[in-house]
Amino acid sequence: MQRFQCSICQYIYDPATGDIENGVLPGTPFEELPDTWVCPQCGAGKDMFEPVD
Repeated sequence: MQRFQCSICQYIYDPATGDIENGVLPGTPFEELPDTWVCPQCGAGKDMFEPVD
């Protein structure tokens, strides 16, 4: 699954690990994150994330 990086703080969302602290289970693709999900480090919205190789 594709990882995505925050363009503000460089946090990487990895679908393999999810974001347990914010209710996102492992295996959740970035595209399926709720629109209300924000970067756990800086609070940026999903629109500030870009795919990572």
